[in-house]
Amino acid sequence: MEGESPAQASTPSGAVFLSYASEDVEAARRICEALRAAGIEVWLDQSELRGGDAWDRQIRERIHSCRLFIALISNHTQARDEGYFRREWKLAVDRTHDMLEQKAFLLPVVIDATPERGAAVPDKFHEVQWTHLPGGETPPQFVARVARLLLLQPILATPVRPTSGAAPTALTPGRPSRLRRSLPIAIAVLLGGALAYLLADKLRSPKHGATAPPATSTELTPPTAAAGAAPVVFAPPPHSIAVLPFVNMSGEKEQEYFSDGLTEEILNSLTRINELQVAARTSAFSFKGKDIKIGTIARELNVGAILEGSVRRSGNTVRITAQLNNALTGFHLWSKTYDRDLSHVLQLQTEIANAVASALEVTLLGDVVAKIEVGGTRNPAAFDAYLRGSNASLTVHNLGEAQAAVAAYTEAIRLDPRYAQAFAARSLAQGGIELFATTVAAVRETLDAQQADAREALRLAPDLVEGHLALARYYAADEELRHALALAPGDARVLSVYGGWAVHMGRFDAGIAALRHAVVLDPLSPIQHRELGSGLALARRHSEAIAAFEHALALDPDSPQINAQRGLSYYALGDFHRAQTSCERWPEFFENQVCLAITYEKLGRHADAEASLAKLKASWGDTAVYLCAEIYAQWGDQAKALQWLDTAMRLHDGFLEVLKIDYLLDPLRGEPRFQAIERELNFPD
Repeated sequence: MEGESPAQASTPSGAVFLSYASEDVEAARRICEALRAAGIEVWLDQSELRGGDAWDRQIRERIHSCRLFIALISNHTQARDEGYFRREWKLAVDRTHDMLEQKAFLLPVVIDATPERGAAVPDKFHEVQWTHLPGGETPPQFVARVARLLLLQPILATPVRPTSGAAPTALTPGRPSRLRRSLPIAIAVLLGGALAYLLADKLRSPKHGATAPPATSTELTPPTAAAGAAPVVFAPPPHSIAVLPFVNMSGEKEQEYFSDGLTEEILNSLTRINELQVAARTSAFSFKGKDIKIGTIARELNVGAILEGSVRRSGNTVRITAQLNNALTGFHLWSKTYDRDLSHVLQLQTEIANAVASALEVTLLGDVVAKIEVGGTRNPAAFDAYLRGSNASLTVHNLGEAQAAVAAYTEAIRLDPRYAQAFAARSLAQGGIELFATTVAAVRETLDAQQADAREALRLAPDLVEGHLALARYYAADEELRHALALAPGDARVLSVYGGWAVHMGRFDAGIAALRHAVVLDPLSPIQHRELGSGLALARRHSEAIAAFEHALALDPDSPQINAQRGLSYYALGDFHRAQTSCERWPEFFENQVCLAITYEKLGRHADAEASLAKLKASWGDTAVYLCAEIYAQWGDQAKALQWLDTAMRLHDGFLEVLKIDYLLDPLRGEPRFQAIERELNFPD
């Protein structure tokens, strides 16, 4: 890791330490970007070497606490008799003396034609399997191998948990934060990112099958066990599970919403148990209708157990058959058939969750019943309407579909006015209507409705995770998201929304760690990879962002938003031709219009740049004023950019939420008026 300043790197225990000679920094960076894009923390920086006792002490601490030590071997390391990387190698080898012989820790990687025989490396390096990554090009097979060696333990920085086993106290309604008073219309990045995940991507499966991004042409020799080295085997995290969509046995295709919805409720029940690691719905449901072996699915999702089953409904009664399989051995761990009235569906969810936890030998902490049954209903008709709303919100392509979802939740509330989950779901579903609003007044109307529903949900059930997520869109987001994270630290939805908010507030380390954790729990969701890419881009880590966007596009190549955001990162790196290619795929989408307006200007195509700006203004009306400020800032017209920002302030444009860290506005940061706007918004520290 020579050439690095550890003072600028912060990585939790469990990360990868990447050691390299300074001449090999480009190869090291490629490997680092590929691992980080998969949600793996890597300690690597390319700052100038500072040296000194403090620097050396931090090196030693990182090697002592990391989970895996990757050493890059090359002609450069061969040619150097001395170098700090050799001290790193020695420290890593010394640490192995205190480890079990079978523990995987050292991972030598050759990045050129350096032969293993006679290589100038510690003897311990020859006892383990070597990997060849020419030039640092890193195919998915290598990333998967590293992930298995690490076991991908959760790495969320400074998790927020209830103290003494108690749930957090409910938020007392009070005065909104000063940022929220300035920004009552939060339509910005949470709408484009996290809310889209909640509303539209719950069932969105990969376009090319339920598999990880395709491998590159670089092939790896399958790892073999060298003398004294641990064989590379499938080793998912303990107590990890995926819930596959239960098969609809009712004989009617129209009942598919019910079996899928009930499966999701069971999955959500398991996520309430903090001691379990549960694969998110998007990834688990991507295997629906596919004839794929349990072991393959488990490896794709990196889980140790699979829950599957069937649902047969007749009126208000339901028969559920559930079966839990050990993904490593293939043996059944538990199975049972339940016959229940739908008024007892909450108890049914609790019974299944307890049975799964018992079969996985999980020691439960806290009141599982209270966690699972919070905010539910015992009214069969209300539950049915709720599931219809959940199904309708899966694919919102137009205003009518958004209104249908809201109508179904409204029916559930009419049937059970104390159904807190329905109030929270309707609050979030209102965001689907908001997506089609073209005026600030229309946005304000839907947000007012969302706020009222979110508050009612929390009044009825103060510990309802979805209620805190819904209210976070309008009021005291920081407080609400911390409540949600404390209640459900292993919920990919919560991690995604919290991570996005933390990044927007400039808390890059915590935000990106949460987004990486969400990717671990939801590895086949293009939205989660996109959200990670967005966070990395806002942190100005554009090369890593592009790698995350590439993963997202491998799962959803036709996404206008992912293509746009990848194009903007290429633009930020000065690669204007790639930016143009990426953004021209969907020229009608607003982010692509921003991208093309600034990219064409850099390429000297001034008329095309003006046309893109004109199209943006015509299509998006007064919801695009902040975006116009971004364009003028990049064109170098600071006066017009500031005028548009003033208009955004007057209209309470929700995109102002990202102003603090928006790299497209960097040309304005020295301007007194810009600084005054930032002070007026009063972002949280």
